[in-house]
This record gives sequence, C-alpha cells and structure tokens, in this order.
Amino acid sequence: MAWTLITGASEGLGVEFAHIAAKEGRNLILAARSKDKLERVASDARTAGVEVVVIPADLSDMAEVDRLWAEATDGREIDVLVNNAGLGYNGPFDAGQGWERELSSINVNMLALTRLMKLAIPHMQALPKGRVLNVASVAGFTPGPHMAVYHATKAYVLSLSEAVAEELRGTNVTITALCPGATATNFFEEADMSGVRLLKLAKPMKASDVAELGWLEARIGKRIVVPGAMNKVFAFLPRVSPRALTTRFAAEIMGKH
Repeated sequence: MAWTLITGASEGLGVEFAHIAAKEGRNLILAARSKDKLERVASDARTAGVEVVVIPADLSDMAEVDRLWAEATDGREIDVLVNNAGLGYNGPFDAGQGWERELSSINVNMLALTRLMKLAIPHMQALPKGRVLNVASVAGFTPGPHMAVYHATKAYVLSLSEAVAEELRGTNVTITALCPGATATNFFEEADMSGVRLLKLAKPMKASDVAELGWLEARIGKRIVVPGAMNKVFAFLPRVSPRALTTRFAAEIMGKH
C-alpha cells in the first residue's frame, strides 16, 4: 500500500489531514519538529488500524528536508504529499525584530515545500497515480502589509502550484493549492497576531472543515481550493480592484487595533 506524507503534522490542519487519511485506511508518515506531539497524533491515527511512521524534522534546514524524504521513502511508496508545514510573523518589515522568524518562514514555506515537490513528483510518476496538496493561503492573492514576508511566501506557493499543475496536466500526478483564510489553529498565536483586525471581521473556520474540503478537492485534482464564502471574496477582489486599493485594505485588516 502507498503512503501519505504530511508535514506540519503535529497540530492544526496537519492533525486534521492525518485524521482524514487514517479514516480512509491510508498509511501515514508524519513530520514536524516536535516528536512528542507527533507521537500523540500517531497514537490516535493507529486506532484506525493504519501504520504510522513518525519522523521529527526541522524543515527550515534543507539538510533536514532531504533527510526526511530519504527516511520517508526507505522501502515505501508515497502517492500523497501534503505540504502543510508553514510559519508566519506579524510585524512591521522595517523593525529590527522578527528576522529569524521571517527567515524560517521563507525556508519552510517556500524552499522546503519546493524541495519536497521536486522529490515527490518523479517518485509519484513511477506509481499508478499521485497527488500533492500544498497549503497556501488566501494571503497569496494580495500583498500583505504587516505580514509582508508571509504573504509573499504564500503567493509563491500559489504561483508554483498552478504552474506545475499545468505542466503535469494530463499525467497521473496532480497539484492542488489549498488557500484557507483565518482558521481556528494556533497559527495566530505563533505568528504574534493577537489583536489583528482580521480576526474581528471574519470568524475563523474550523480546521477540520478546511482540511476536509482541501482533501476532497485534491482527490479530484482541483488546482485551487478556497474554503468559505468570505475567503472567496478576499481572493476575488484583487482581480477587479486597483492593486494599491487592495494593498491598503490588506494593511487595515492585518494591522492591530
């Protein structure tokens, strides 16, 4: 049986993806930094009768990314990759703080995701079928003052996913970009987003609902998935509004009251 590799699997959407895959009877490879958290997720998944392999890895380190893939594919075939790991930071770009977090965001959100895609696609092309689910964000549709680096990384994920999906059109491998908006995970706390106006404008979606939709749409090969009516509006506005206006709007909602 083929396996599912999920990064960022210790919390939030990663946990939900693990639950969904386990319910389908899929064997799992779970990756994140915290071994203890991964083991708890793995223990829950094993109750569904599937095999689970835990591989702790810091994806901000490219050597760790390569190690993860080497260990994950040692005697295993992976036909689903969920690039869920992601980091963010809320704060002014010109501040003297936040650089380490932003550098980690660039490494995890862009470099690690790209490297794993680059390794996974030829691996999957040798199998009957394969799919890659990249967790982007509705933030990828517009520049994001106060979270400039995060928005830029998610724009990269969205663009990369669409481009590679077109390259692979008609093959046995599909690429899907899941673009959620505010989601009820601990991302906001980790990204120092307490007090951000966005959280007053829109109630965060349940992580389970976001993951379920992303998983189902990836299964049929949909290229871009935007969960929630309000998020669809946020994704559509930059197409019809002056870019300066949408950037100003983003600055308002991503700022802190």
